[in-house]
Amino acid sequence: MKDKVVIITGGNSGIGKALAFEFGAQGSKIVITGRNQQALAETENELKAKNIAVLSIQADVTQMADNQRMVTETLAHFGKIDVLINNAGISMRAFFEEVEVEVIRQVMEINFFGAIYATKCCLPHIIKQKGSVIGISSIAGYRGLPARVGYSGSKFALQGFLESLRAEMLEKDVHVLTACPYYTTSNIRFRSLTKDGSIQNDSPRDEKDMMSAEECARQIYNATVKRKKILILTFMGKLTVFLNKLFPSFMDKMVMNFIKKEGKTK
Repeated sequence: MKDKVVIITGGNSGIGKALAFEFGAQGSKIVITGRNQQALAETENELKAKNIAVLSIQADVTQMADNQRMVTETLAHFGKIDVLINNAGISMRAFFEEVEVEVIRQVMEINFFGAIYATKCCLPHIIKQKGSVIGISSIAGYRGLPARVGYSGSKFALQGFLESLRAEMLEKDVHVLTACPYYTTSNIRFRSLTKDGSIQNDSPRDEKDMMSAEECARQIYNATVKRKKILILTFMGKLTVFLNKLFPSFMDKMVMNFIKKEGKTK
């Protein structure tokens, strides 16, 4: 990946930030985007301190114009686009009968349409480079989770899009990777939306036993180099996908009991 130009949406925190450091450490030129200008600037400075070539762009993935500007500024600065990592995402925590529909729409706009817009803008340039389109999905894109209806729905949609795109890009030699982390240490649970759209501001799970964002990034990097199609992370993640195919009714009960251990949803 040396000298490859890698765009990472939502690259100023969590898995996105870890990916910026991982690809950058391997010699890639990094473009990070996000809505928080201060967090972007701090991450850019941290990357530059490691002698990583980086460009930060304040952009909202839900806005087509911002995605077009992201491409224009990347080409002006680095001259090409080799890899797009659709990482920007948000979660939610509320049962469907209680959640406001607007919350689900907001999750879908960021997690699904954000990837659609970014990929649409970057794809012509990635085709030229025979590069990669990567989507950071989730085990929740294989197994619907209670109190995560909007999040699971967005990840199922993302995986369907990536699978379709993978088939379309076969003859163009463009690599498409669907990466599915299990629970990973990041701030996504702290920023989850509650039933009325307010920010949760805490995590319902014990973060210390989860895979680190850095380890997740290392595995995604290796899968990119090997041009893998699907990456399912952790033993528990693989087991969840396997059991859900064979015993869906059993898994309905298991995931509900699992979510109940988080306590009352907001």
